[in-house]
Amino acid sequence: MVYGSPEGEYSKMIPLIKFTMLNEKKVKTELPIFIKKAKKLSMGKFCEHFEQKFANFQGRKHAVLFNSGSSANLALLQALKNLELLKDDDKIGFSALTWATNVMPIIQLGLKPIPIDVIVQTMNISTDTLLERIKKIKLKALFITNVLGFTGDLQEIRQVCDDNKIILLEDNCEALGTELYEGKSGNFGLASTFSFYVAHHMSTIEGGMVCTDNDDLAVMLKIVRAHGWDRNLSETQKRFIRDKYGIHDDFYGKYTFYDLGYNLRPTEITGFIGLKQLETVNKSNKKRLEIYNKIYKVYRGNNNLIEHFTKHIRFLSPFAFPVICKSKDIKERYLDKFKERRIETRPLIAGNIQRQPFYKKYVRKAFVLKNADFLHENAFYFGLYPEMTDREVKLVSSTLMGA
Repeated sequence: MVYGSPEGEYSKMIPLIKFTMLNEKKVKTELPIFIKKAKKLSMGKFCEHFEQKFANFQGRKHAVLFNSGSSANLALLQALKNLELLKDDDKIGFSALTWATNVMPIIQLGLKPIPIDVIVQTMNISTDTLLERIKKIKLKALFITNVLGFTGDLQEIRQVCDDNKIILLEDNCEALGTELYEGKSGNFGLASTFSFYVAHHMSTIEGGMVCTDNDDLAVMLKIVRAHGWDRNLSETQKRFIRDKYGIHDDFYGKYTFYDLGYNLRPTEITGFIGLKQLETVNKSNKKRLEIYNKIYKVYRGNNNLIEHFTKHIRFLSPFAFPVICKSKDIKERYLDKFKERRIETRPLIAGNIQRQPFYKKYVRKAFVLKNADFLHENAFYFGLYPEMTDREVKLVSSTLMGA
């Protein structure tokens, strides 16, 4: 059934995504062959190769693969605690507009979450909102979320963090490929996390990554990923850690657990699909931007909607298309219109995270977050993916013309 069929112009839904992954048909054809030929499917050489290729793609020294982006967030904070760069009750700033599993590990690991408001036009933390918070509260770390491919002024935020000895971390799960004039998003802090879940810029079905240039952190991430043992380290790294703890017997060395860890390992299937996805992700991201620009020409001409601010971004790699309305009434009218035309929509990720039940249960102190509240009440997004047809682009564009 297609648009303009006898059943109606809007009979076929425009979903958040059209395919699970890039080049889905090709990957699905090759995957069974790989599985049949593979000598092992648990984490191994294909995962390692994907890590190397992704580190090169991102421009970081190390990339450590996990079974999800949420696991990557958890492992990163656990690794920083294991290295004693973070300690119990340290105050960790985070983007108030974010996803639940950015904040949950802060709570789970005995750290103190401190929300920081965002700027409406960027949907992200800025130096202004950060400086306002640290005037009154001393932060040990800042965990930024680069929302839907957009970012704040990361270069200036990095300078504020350096000046105040704040560890800067980036959740880049929704911004793979975005580049500021000073460099790629995900490369401004000590480490960054990525997600390869369905609907992201590239998908391994489930999967995630942490990137860093710090050798010690990369080693600890591998320890945290697999029970706290050293099996996935290089021989040199194994010798170092075993000598440190007086472990000289390989029989026991394989079953010695050096620090707190989990089982967050990916499989070789993750590595295989990841390598295939990297072959076309740049082309895909360029198509995403091309589609965004077509829709944005219509969007920016609507006085009911607030423009996106992207002047500091050299290349925008949009995860989806955010619609920021000037009032809740306007948003409701647009949601009705999108529903009528069978265009799938979502809230702006988890909205103001302070309003989520889990957060209220575990965190007593609430902050005034005017802009995060505004976006929570007045914004939503719809899907933007490289397979969108011209007809689909015209339909969503016309839906944005007025309500």
